[in-house]
Amino acid sequence: MNGKSQTMSHHDSTNRRGHARIKLSVPVEIQTDASPSPIRGATADLSLSGCYIETMYPLPIGTDLDLQLSIETTVLAAATVVTCDPQVGNGIRFYRMLPEDRKCLEAFLESAQKEQDSRSVASSDVPVTVA
Repeated sequence: MNGKSQTMSHHDSTNRRGHARIKLSVPVEIQTDASPSPIRGATADLSLSGCYIETMYPLPIGTDLDLQLSIETTVLAAATVVTCDPQVGNGIRFYRMLPEDRKCLEAFLESAQKEQDSRSVASSDVPVTVA
């Protein structure tokens, strides 16, 4: 499976992502063939199909990576760089993940989304007075 056969959503052809991304900072370790030591960083957002990693020295588009996400456990994914923003970061697409890692990531994302939703509801409950 090369991950390139994903179909676009029929209701939003401008968004090529298969899953909504959540703004989350999750520790990540990246291993590439080009570097003998891992690159450590954090995600800026995360979904079941990929993430964005902020870094001053982004990797070139097409670079294959082995990624370790540190959520409640360590989730491993084979991934590829799909966007490169100089001095900003990389968009990463996951193309292979063990079923148990995918389930852990899915549960983590559902929990994080519920937490973010409850915070946004709580902040919208603040009474507004009009003078």
